[in-house]
Amino acid sequence: MKFFASCGKGLEYLLADELVALGCARATATVAGANVEGELRDAQRAVLWSRLASRVLWPISEFDCGDEHALYAGVAEIDWTRHVASGYSIAVDAHVSGSAITHARYAAQRVKDAVVDVLRDATGERPDVDVESPDVRISLVIRKGRATLSIDLGGGPLHRRGWRGAQGEAPLKENLAAAVLLRGGWPQTHAEGGDLLDPMCGSGTLLIEGALMAADVAPNLQRFERAMPTRWLGFDVEAWNALLAEARERATRGLAALRPCIHGSDLDPHAIRIAQANARAAGVETDIDFAVRDVADLPAMENPRGVVVCNPPYDARLAADPALYRALGDALKRAAPDWRASLLCGDFELAKATGLRANKRYQLFNGPIECSLIVCDPVAPPMRESAAPRELSDGARMVANRLRKNLDKLKRWRQQDGVACFRAYDADIPEYACAVDVYTTIGDDTWLHVQEYAAPAEIHEATTRKRLNEFLSALREVFEIPRERVAVKTRSTGKGGSKYGNLDHRGEFLTVEEGAAKLKVNLFDHLDTGLFLDHRPLRARMALESRGKRFLNLFCYTGAATVQAAVQGATETTSVDLSATYLEWLADNLRENSIGGTRHRIVQADALRWIELDRGEYDVVFCDPPTFSNSKRADDFDVQRDHVRLLRAIVARLAPGGVLYFSNNFRRFRLDEAAIAQFAGVDDISASTIPPDFARNPRIHRAWRIAALHETAIDARA
Repeated sequence: MKFFASCGKGLEYLLADELVALGCARATATVAGANVEGELRDAQRAVLWSRLASRVLWPISEFDCGDEHALYAGVAEIDWTRHVASGYSIAVDAHVSGSAITHARYAAQRVKDAVVDVLRDATGERPDVDVESPDVRISLVIRKGRATLSIDLGGGPLHRRGWRGAQGEAPLKENLAAAVLLRGGWPQTHAEGGDLLDPMCGSGTLLIEGALMAADVAPNLQRFERAMPTRWLGFDVEAWNALLAEARERATRGLAALRPCIHGSDLDPHAIRIAQANARAAGVETDIDFAVRDVADLPAMENPRGVVVCNPPYDARLAADPALYRALGDALKRAAPDWRASLLCGDFELAKATGLRANKRYQLFNGPIECSLIVCDPVAPPMRESAAPRELSDGARMVANRLRKNLDKLKRWRQQDGVACFRAYDADIPEYACAVDVYTTIGDDTWLHVQEYAAPAEIHEATTRKRLNEFLSALREVFEIPRERVAVKTRSTGKGGSKYGNLDHRGEFLTVEEGAAKLKVNLFDHLDTGLFLDHRPLRARMALESRGKRFLNLFCYTGAATVQAAVQGATETTSVDLSATYLEWLADNLRENSIGGTRHRIVQADALRWIELDRGEYDVVFCDPPTFSNSKRADDFDVQRDHVRLLRAIVARLAPGGVLYFSNNFRRFRLDEAAIAQFAGVDDISASTIPPDFARNPRIHRAWRIAALHETAIDARA
């Protein structure tokens, strides 16, 4: 069976790894959760043992849901007497997307009506509705015209462990606290004899979660000791009781063996009293050393090994004192210089205020607040023995000279056009075959994205590795940035030939500017960054033409062109892609620019199939398809084979005076001009869409301006 475990954004990869470690056959990270393969017992184990999941949803039905009537009918077809016993209470949670049903509360009401009607007809009794503590909690998800009904096996949010009696002004969810601890490597550090410290512990969430983690206590053991997580009739009670018995035994052994290694302090005595009460309720009060203390007075840690975790103060407006963050960083450098730190900060600027050098950064969400988690290992890296820079090799010096020449050549153009992200080098020296893109964030930090090109087969791997190291040395000297700001995608030989090696799962997004738009990029987790720099001029051209018009973006990727069109005043935008990851990225980009509402539609679909069925009308269309696609969720696509069919379908949807911009980067692509001439006029505009920073590689893409035949004739007469 397949089930779904939800989590906060930014925790998906951690959750997938955790679920596999708990015994599930497979878990694949997706937006705000993981799709999991496993048995019911595996899902019940996740309810008890997952430290990261928000909910565990076991599906019981899936059906087409084009409108409210189809929703009611689909729910009413289920034999609810197999799921809800007489006298039980229910609650329904709903999440909807798409244009058919747009109100989640109304959708939940229709599901409730159908369940009540079925049970009343079958038993003569109707179940009560209890939104707080129902016997059976039902989950509805409507997406792409399909409804999925599931049983919430945990009966509600799993971050509520059962030990929190009181909390401070800005409580941290327990599953987010677990992520901070895991990113900091606390389980391994504890196993190696290390300590844990939170110098701004508040109500103690990080420390209590850390103690339970170290003691091998199931995170939801205490909560479900008092009551079953659900009274759903399909729940395997025998298996659950066995899981509980095992968890009790492990907790008893773990708590008995837990050594005094956890330390917490806070300036607020009231917060410390709350933390002590929470620790007492969790059964770990004697295992945590609490103290009332200013972070500036933090003493030196006796254990040479340990992890610092902390969630410094901030609120929904990110109102925080950078001086406090600086004091935290200074205190950690002095008290625990050799420890690892995992700090959940309000945003990237507050993280920078600590003065600590982060090895990794992650984007997480504390409720609705987007936060920056930084991991520093160690807190205070040792100073180099000599301040003198290492001498560059002859090859590295040659690369450095070429980089400086390129930067100087592009400087005036970048200043005039306000270009913050650009290509600085593209295999200019054949022996050093890499592409280097520079990304300057809104906070004016410089990051580099390096992609190594495949070396000829006759070049030995040791030689290519040496050249890459020389190349990176030259980059760091020219740009004067630390290693952690350089994302390197290296080629490795594997099955099927040369390919890029494993990519990171850092979840680290940077915000950059292109024209008037703010766009999020990710340099580490994907082969591409989310922003194709070579399309910069084409995006600007389409955005200006879209003012007051309807814009369609097919194969939209992360939607940079959509955002540009919306920022420039497009009245409507529609963006279509098959990837949920890219569409969520697009949604984040739109939110970053305060763009939303029904005028900006996001559609998850096979773009070719969608445009052939669509009956809309568009003024400006951008289509930049992949060379090929063989997704299991869509028909196979080949741009050379299918481009005429694709372009014909798009042209049929152009409004009078409408224009299609078609682009692709397939080097061997040949436009079938004879076939297209039957329904459209075509102009090759490739040369005008190649920016100065890609002048060395004018074949980076090709682009055409396409209009319906009658529009081309009108233009010719004009």
